[in-house]
Amino acid sequence: MAKIGRLGEVPVAGKTVLLRLDLNSPIDPSSLSILDDKRFREHAPTIQALRESRLVIVAHQSRPGKKDFTTLEGHAEKLEHLIGRPVRYIDDIFGRCAREAIRSMRPGDVTMLENVRFNAEENLTAKPEEAAKFHLVRNLASFADIFVNDAFGTAHRSQPTMVGLPMVVRSVAGLLMEKEVLTLSRVFENAPRPVCIVLGGTKADDSIAVASHMLEHHIADEVMVTGVIANIFLAAQGHDIGQPSIQLISQLKYDKEIGMAQELLKGYPDRITVPGWVAVREGGVRAEYPVTAIPGDAPILDLGMESVLAMSGRIRKAGTVVFNGPAGVFEDADFATGTYELLKAASEAEFSIIGGGHTTAIVEKLGIEDDFSHISTGGGACIEFLTGKTLPAVAALERSKEIFG
Repeated sequence: MAKIGRLGEVPVAGKTVLLRLDLNSPIDPSSLSILDDKRFREHAPTIQALRESRLVIVAHQSRPGKKDFTTLEGHAEKLEHLIGRPVRYIDDIFGRCAREAIRSMRPGDVTMLENVRFNAEENLTAKPEEAAKFHLVRNLASFADIFVNDAFGTAHRSQPTMVGLPMVVRSVAGLLMEKEVLTLSRVFENAPRPVCIVLGGTKADDSIAVASHMLEHHIADEVMVTGVIANIFLAAQGHDIGQPSIQLISQLKYDKEIGMAQELLKGYPDRITVPGWVAVREGGVRAEYPVTAIPGDAPILDLGMESVLAMSGRIRKAGTVVFNGPAGVFEDADFATGTYELLKAASEAEFSIIGGGHTTAIVEKLGIEDDFSHISTGGGACIEFLTGKTLPAVAALERSKEIFG
């Protein structure tokens, strides 16, 4: 567990607390309404724990240039409804309106400032010492007695509010941040054996970095590859995976990853499981082939049933399963079988983690979310954590503990 300050270690009653949340949510492009309040619900325990403070919320929605880059007025309304307390929205970040609103707050009040990424400085990447000098950081810090960072979903971003604020004001992790770091750390320290890592989806560079770290440091007993990641490993083994799949890998610039996969297969041949059967669309319907006979004109869209059964069986024997990324084109019912069956198997493990992203939505659709030990709220942050890196925001909280005690 990282040596970060925890919420229970600081007095918050009557204090002005600056709380960084990650409320970045899917937005309806026409009405700008929030389509999913999952992140709001995940932060609710931290907000409840700060109910006796003057609570000032700093958050973001999307980023400049995106269609869902919008104000946080709707977020304040959503949060107010969820926690059952008034949440005052201020269309300002650190100007006069914000200062006057915060100055008038009483213990128990909640104020949400404007989308912090409306300020250009928040869109920069900076080292903590540099970020600490930014106007954004200095002004926000002037409001606060304590800074609480609960935005695990943004913890892999070295942005000013994430890494600069802990340098200038006493800072601790919120309950969600603490839970994420504590639970994910268990994978490295005392996870029930055997440990099986299931890597799918399309984020090959991140997935291969996770595989490399887990294998090299003997954290994982088995790494199982599915989805586009499996295509890369099949290509690394010398299989002809069909022209459409090769084109996809080339378009996504995965040529380097094929070489990395070859090195991993050479170094850990007995600890990497690559599917032996795949499913393609042929004549408009699902067809299955061994990897030695994949049609040249059909893209791989799922695992074949023989591989689904074999891999599910191996997953069920694991004590720990970390699952990141779908096994195929799950949006198409004909090619969702691999993803669904492997997730069901993973849910039976003694200790099981979902790495966020699309996989979370699939688990909720299947109604098995309660069967997992932990479902991460930060896809990018989670997978970077699993590569063994210290996340910038976590490192900043560690530094803040050293500075302020």
